[in-house]
Amino acid sequence: MKLNARTLVTAGILALFLPYVAYTVFGVGRPELATLFNEGVHDALVLTAAALVAARAIRRREQRLAWSMIGAGLAAYAVAEILYYFFLARMDSPPYPSVCDVLWLAFYPLSYIGLVLLVRGRVREFQSSLWLDGLIAALAAAAIAAAVVFGAVPTDAGGSVGMAVVNLAYPLGDVILLAMVVAVYALAGRRPGRDWFFLGAGFGVFALADPFWLYQAAEGTYVPGHLLDLVYVVGALLMGVAAWQPSRTDEIQLTGLRRLLLPVGACLVGISIETYDHFHHVDDVALLLATTLLVAITVRLALSFRENLRTLASSNQEARTDALTTLGNRRSLIRDLEYRLFKREEFVLAMYDLDGFKVYNDIFGHLAGDALLARLGGRLSTAAAEHGEAYRLGGDEFCVLIEPKDEAPEVLVELMADALSEHGDAFSVSASYGWVTLPDEARACADALRLADRRMYAQKQGGRQSAGLQSTNVLLSALAARNPELGDHLAGVSELAEQVARRAGLGDAEVEEVRLGAELHDVGKMGLPDEILNKPGPLTPEEWIFVRRHTLIGERILFAAPALAGVATLVRSSHERWDGSGYPDGLAKDEIPLGSRIIAICDSFDAMMSDRPYRPAMSLDEALAEIESCAGSQFDPALVGAFCDTIAARGEQPGASHTARALAVLG
Repeated sequence: MKLNARTLVTAGILALFLPYVAYTVFGVGRPELATLFNEGVHDALVLTAAALVAARAIRRREQRLAWSMIGAGLAAYAVAEILYYFFLARMDSPPYPSVCDVLWLAFYPLSYIGLVLLVRGRVREFQSSLWLDGLIAALAAAAIAAAVVFGAVPTDAGGSVGMAVVNLAYPLGDVILLAMVVAVYALAGRRPGRDWFFLGAGFGVFALADPFWLYQAAEGTYVPGHLLDLVYVVGALLMGVAAWQPSRTDEIQLTGLRRLLLPVGACLVGISIETYDHFHHVDDVALLLATTLLVAITVRLALSFRENLRTLASSNQEARTDALTTLGNRRSLIRDLEYRLFKREEFVLAMYDLDGFKVYNDIFGHLAGDALLARLGGRLSTAAAEHGEAYRLGGDEFCVLIEPKDEAPEVLVELMADALSEHGDAFSVSASYGWVTLPDEARACADALRLADRRMYAQKQGGRQSAGLQSTNVLLSALAARNPELGDHLAGVSELAEQVARRAGLGDAEVEEVRLGAELHDVGKMGLPDEILNKPGPLTPEEWIFVRRHTLIGERILFAAPALAGVATLVRSSHERWDGSGYPDGLAKDEIPLGSRIIAICDSFDAMMSDRPYRPAMSLDEALAEIESCAGSQFDPALVGAFCDTIAARGEQPGASHTARALAVLG
């Protein structure tokens, strides 16, 4: 079996530790071996624990400084043990305090630092109040020690201040260490991790063993090599084991009641000591520490209040600020707008919506779109700086509150619109806008926003129709130049589709989009060869595959004009069928855009009523009968009814049987 380094180290420790346990607990071994166990094995085990911690600090990068401090503390303790047993213990009158006491006591501050650094490594925001919490924990522990423990520790050192200080330093260090371990566990919650568990256990063993050693030393009953020495060794080895446990990397969330437990508990300690002194005298040092503790808690309260104010201010700022552009958001706009209306100030509310931004996003991607919004927001903020305040309402909508002063409002509104424009070789982004003079045109916040929004979209729709009409005229001219008959067909389909769309209940903007879609639904046929487009006989399967590409070609052509983006979608789906057997995507029922369903009926009807190279035109009755027979398969049944009503309203009455069927479908 292959042995690794960890197995060998574990075996070596057990080879020393098990005989040492047998000797100290059961007295196994010859008396002449006492020096070997009490000095050699004892010191070797403590040094081994220190070496394990040091090796952990050397070999692993994470939390290296923390484990270095803990290892240094253990090493100082081990060196003190060696110096004591090999030198001081052999003197007739060893000095006290000595260099060994300095090294033993060095264990405490080094351990404190290590503990704090371990906590610091798992807390993302180590606030200044946490350092104060550590001081409060230390003061509370010191106050308890001064009130309870110090009375049992001899402080009368025959005039030697050093002896008195050292005698008090040991119990004080132990109580503070124990308090810090408890505080660390409280911060970590229910699952501190195996490394913190073993480390806390090791520190706890040390802190609890020291009072017994001090008592035995004071009474003269301490005997080397007994159970108490074993307890120290166990504590040191627990720290060594802790160093090689897997470390938890999850963050400690310093929220909720855990942040209150330590200062509240410490406050109760201070109040209890002060109260107890009114009935039974407490050591003056304990009173001084308790008073200092309460002062520290007061400072902690003030610091917490300041942190809460900063957090609240930051939260309020985030709640009122758009994260992408750093402009005010909708909430900020509503607050400022209501305040200005309340003061009855004269100002202008202008709303903006970007034109061409969706196309920009589709071409360059959402990250580039976000960057564009950030740039435009910065320009708008600069432009509005001298005249008012700019906001981003969400998406590609912006708003400005303007104080016109001596300048014309429309000039300032257009100036802000220019700031929201950017152009390039492959894109053009501009802004439609609507503005309201307040409080003349509106006295309530909701009314002002509604009016500005309505005017903005009226301008936006007008601009789109204008741009769309220009693009449409160019395309229709190209179609007419190539195939005059196709132009007549498109005009008929467009007129009929507009009427059906109105009867179906569509709004003006949607009706206009359907009209343009019907007028341009065959624009992709410009990409078909003349021999296929004008073929007198039926098309072959291969030629049909080619023809069915014309809706995709038409979509690509129309997408080149941003104002016709919505129309392009209708053109793509204008040859889909209600039952899903159409092309190019095989959409069915409500998956097909409503405008495309209307265009499909009107296109088929106009084709039936027109002469073709391969067949003569149908009569009106025949065409309507064919439309009705395809309701539920090729066409939307509800729209077939609306279509028949439209034909009837135009005065082109079909036969009685056809009218009845149309009404039946409509019902």
